[in-house]
Amino acid sequence: MVFKKETMSYSVISYDKRPNFAVITLNRPEAGNAINQQLTQEMDEVCQEINQDEAVRVVVITGAGDVFCNGSELTLPRGVAAAVAGLEPPVIASINGDAIGQGLELALSCDIRMAVNEAKIGFPQSAAGHIPMDGGTQRLARIVGRGKALEMLFTGEIISAQDALDIGLVNNVVDQDTLISEAETLADNLASKALIALRYVKEAVNKGLDLTLDQGLRLEADLYFLLHTTDDRTEGIRAFQEKRTPDFKGQ
Repeated sequence: MVFKKETMSYSVISYDKRPNFAVITLNRPEAGNAINQQLTQEMDEVCQEINQDEAVRVVVITGAGDVFCNGSELTLPRGVAAAVAGLEPPVIASINGDAIGQGLELALSCDIRMAVNEAKIGFPQSAAGHIPMDGGTQRLARIVGRGKALEMLFTGEIISAQDALDIGLVNNVVDQDTLISEAETLADNLASKALIALRYVKEAVNKGLDLTLDQGLRLEADLYFLLHTTDDRTEGIRAFQEKRTPDFKGQ
């Protein structure tokens, strides 16, 4: 599949808009795509830009070169994970290499994670007397469970992509030469769905994790009824009745 790219101007990230989805690439390969002040600022800016652009239905985040992100150069706690977690469209982490420290925290803030076989993943901060500061302790436990999260954080062990798959930290593991096509195929698949429904699913799941079951069920019901007011829901019903592919407009 050939895409006509629209590239925005940034220094240490690249932002490419494709039909229906966008790709953010951490672009400091000489530094292992480590997070610094400039990258943090640009990620904040691009995430704000995406949330104001209804044409972006899905976001893919990856790294330049053969590393996803090997950590941070920040001396004061400032993160990128909150900006990424605040993105309204679904976000896919295309982990093209090692995701270490704050790089893993960035990946955890995405909704779906796919990694190459060669990727190494972990939080080594405990060996240096630190702890994660960009949401790692909170998001890791919610994804892999309390016991496994504590084990990884206590020991600082760096695990393989396959081990990350086994504990549910990543959704799938692919070969290096197929990662781009796999990520784009998934992004295209999600982009074909009703945008508002996907965003409501994301809101229901993410907010529901911090609610009681009863509160979460009420949130789900509220969002379900809100969908009844959208043109996309009407289009979905009409397309089903007419036995055709729906043409969702995100309205």
